[in-house]
Amino acid sequence: MASQNQARRRFSFLLRPPARKSPRSAKSALVQQQQRQREAQIQALRQQGILLEEEYRDEIRKYMHDMERFTMSSTQSMDQQPEIRWHMRPCLVDFLVEIHFTFRLRPETLYLTLNIVDRYVSRRIVYIKHYQLVGCAALWIAAKFEDAKERVPTVHDLAAICRDTYDESAFIQMEGHVLNTIQWTLGHPTAEAWLRLMCVVGTSVEDAKVQHVARFLMEITLFYREFVRFAPSSIALAALTLARFLCGKPCRTWEETSDCMDIVDYLDTRLAKHVDELSETLVKKYSYAFYSKAATFVVQYYLQGGRYERPASLPMTPIRSSASVVSTPMSASTTMSDQSDDFPVTPSTPAFTSAPFGGYSHASSDKENVAMSFEPVLNKLRIESPPEHLPPPMTSWYSVLPCITSVTFPLGRRWHHSISHSAPLYRQKKFTSKM
Repeated sequence: MASQNQARRRFSFLLRPPARKSPRSAKSALVQQQQRQREAQIQALRQQGILLEEEYRDEIRKYMHDMERFTMSSTQSMDQQPEIRWHMRPCLVDFLVEIHFTFRLRPETLYLTLNIVDRYVSRRIVYIKHYQLVGCAALWIAAKFEDAKERVPTVHDLAAICRDTYDESAFIQMEGHVLNTIQWTLGHPTAEAWLRLMCVVGTSVEDAKVQHVARFLMEITLFYREFVRFAPSSIALAALTLARFLCGKPCRTWEETSDCMDIVDYLDTRLAKHVDELSETLVKKYSYAFYSKAATFVVQYYLQGGRYERPASLPMTPIRSSASVVSTPMSASTTMSDQSDDFPVTPSTPAFTSAPFGGYSHASSDKENVAMSFEPVLNKLRIESPPEHLPPPMTSWYSVLPCITSVTFPLGRRWHHSISHSAPLYRQKKFTSKM
């Protein structure tokens, strides 16, 4: 009996019923399990070299370019607002960044929010008292479109954030008005979507630090007017270019565009001159370790006087083929231009002889420097020697086309080359047509 009680006490943990989990913890555990399964599937696909989007990458990029042109805002229209001014924009963006970070929304949600705000302000007159309401309504729309349902803020949350400045019904009315103004078009390819596409090249993926620095730079562009007119693809490429430079990575010069380099110059100049004026909310957001402390890294770089330096690209030396050398006017193998047949040929020292690799010789004729009476070139066979008081020119014996006695050019032009080392090139036939 004692032994049974001892065994029962020893293995009592096996007889206990499992602890009940709260519905919330069970739901979070299920979400984590699904996420782990999804990551395992993606890892398996990458190990097998199967990238599902590679087959349609070109079509996807083309569609994204078309959509970003269709969903762009107009800075000229925004300049005509009677009350809204550009110096008010950083306050609204800072407010939206804080809400976005508080609710842990996806990065695409923030960019889509600002795109909706800009498109609405481009088409409607907005007063100062409604500016914050428009921003909250745009964030609400973007969160419903991009984020999971449990992360979307409620109307009560938005009203509390605005300290009950607006009624809850005002958010609902503004949501419908904004959607009607932008014609319910929400498929805007954000800079975040472009960055994710650019960070994967074949099977290689950008480092996490480079991606975090690029995201920090992209969010800086949301605050200022000079970046609103650029397409999201150009902003993403410029942020990635500058981030790679700051992190010591080689630049991808083949991807650079004029808009990309303009954005890089704007960013570099603003950070060099006004790095102390960056949003405190944004700097604090990207100072955490899970963002690789990107804000701290960038701010310290520019406080120490660092600047972006574009690597100098060396010019390519064009390669000339033998055909281009022969067909070029006044080249080594001809003695006149192919442009005209009306004037006599000016003979020059032959550039090649029949003896290859022969060194140097003294040419016995150089009519370029000798004053001679005019004689017809046609059927001229004898060679005149230059006066004795003129020094003979030096010519190379290196044969370009050795042992060639005649060369036929297009249009039937025929040129003859004498085997004699001292004989110049003469034109034997003015024009020969092939019937």
